[in-house]
Amino acid sequence: MPLMASRVFGAAVVIVLTVAVLRVLTTTSTDEVATVVASEDLSADVGSTNTTVEARQLEDPPKNLGPRKDLVELDGWLNTDITSLDDLDGDVILVELWTFGCSNCKARIPHTQDLYATYKDRGFEIVGVHAPEFSYEAEVPNIVEAVEQLGVTWPVALDTDKRNFRAWQAGGRRFWPRTFVIDQNGDVRFDHIGEGAYDELEATVAWLLANPAA
Repeated sequence: MPLMASRVFGAAVVIVLTVAVLRVLTTTSTDEVATVVASEDLSADVGSTNTTVEARQLEDPPKNLGPRKDLVELDGWLNTDITSLDDLDGDVILVELWTFGCSNCKARIPHTQDLYATYKDRGFEIVGVHAPEFSYEAEVPNIVEAVEQLGVTWPVALDTDKRNFRAWQAGGRRFWPRTFVIDQNGDVRFDHIGEGAYDELEATVAWLLANPAA
């Protein structure tokens, strides 16, 4: 290769590598961490098996993590007539922060579908808080289409400006997805980032349904 062409090629490689590094730094330095980072942070949880009879038994009550927050300033709801979490008082509620373009979020859906089919008639409800990462995920027609294609049949709260996404994850980095379980008194009894922990999740739901909060 001629000397000049070699120098040009080398400069191009340096530029490409620099741009790639800057993109990574830009993504990971924000407080709204991209889904790929959440997946890497939770590599030990990936591949957890789904429900078993044994997994539904908890030896100790799930830890009480304090009262849940409200869902405020939403842009509407899908798949439901409710307008607030208060409408579900007395139920065990799974609240999941997600967005339809997130691969980790989509990987959780089959497990969530199984959980919903098993417990939805026993005082259990799911609320998916849809908080878009990218602009195309904020368009309601795109959300409606994705919800149908992904088989999301539970209530979906539209958190377009991510106010609730940030409020529920205050004081640190924020992730898609993040899953909470709320007991009948409105206290958080389960909190998990990313994929996995499916057995623990079901065990928590089953325990709370069998042992209603006083």
